Amino acid sequence: MRFETLQLHAGYEPEPTTLSRQVPIYPTTSYLFQSPEHAANLFALKEFGNIYSRIMNPTVEVLERRLAALEGGKAALATSSGHAAQFLALTTLAQAGDNIVSTPNLYGGTFNQFKVTLKRLGIEVRFTSREERPEEFLALTDGKTRAWWVESIGNPALNIPDLEALAQAAREVGVALFVDNTFGMGGYLLRPLEWGAAVVTHSLTKWVA
Repeated sequence: MRFETLQLHAGYEPEPTTLSRQVPIYPTTSYLFQSPEHAANLFALKEFGNIYSRIMNPTVEVLERRLAALEGGKAALATSSGHAAQFLALTTLAQAGDNIVSTPNLYGGTFNQFKVTLKRLGIEVRFTSREERPEEFLALTDGKTRAWWVESIGNPALNIPDLEALAQAAREVGVALFVDNTFGMGGYLLRPLEWGAAVVTHSLTKWVA
């Protein structure tokens, strides 16, 4: 299916009772368990299913599946904001004492999160020049580097990094390339995963809402 079809239909099959074409909204906070064993398996991550809406919600799951389809990814996770998404993504890999190498061509809120918030947690963010050359990322990378970070289309400079070259260099040193693809509009203009990126993030209010 092409992008236009995926953005309307990916991630959802009409449920058999009502055959509703529109994705239902599930305003629930919790779910039933079929048995104590079923509950135990869910909490032990031995079985896939809903536990609490703070973890998973069927409506949100459709959004996640749809975004993954648009980007050509394996899976997606929706969060409360773009900043929450990048924070969770990076702190999944990095902890106190680790570092991240980033372009300085960043949205202002992202720059502040990297420069201030992550620093308070003991995660150093090292910035390249605005030219974003792979050799600059390599020069700032060491055994504690967990990720490289760029924006597919820089905000507000509108620069476009060489994702293919960066991804290849990142693989050579065993580092994950993260790409904020907000201005790539969910894969419509650009799909960073196809150029070697490991993780893609978005601020959905820029192009979905």
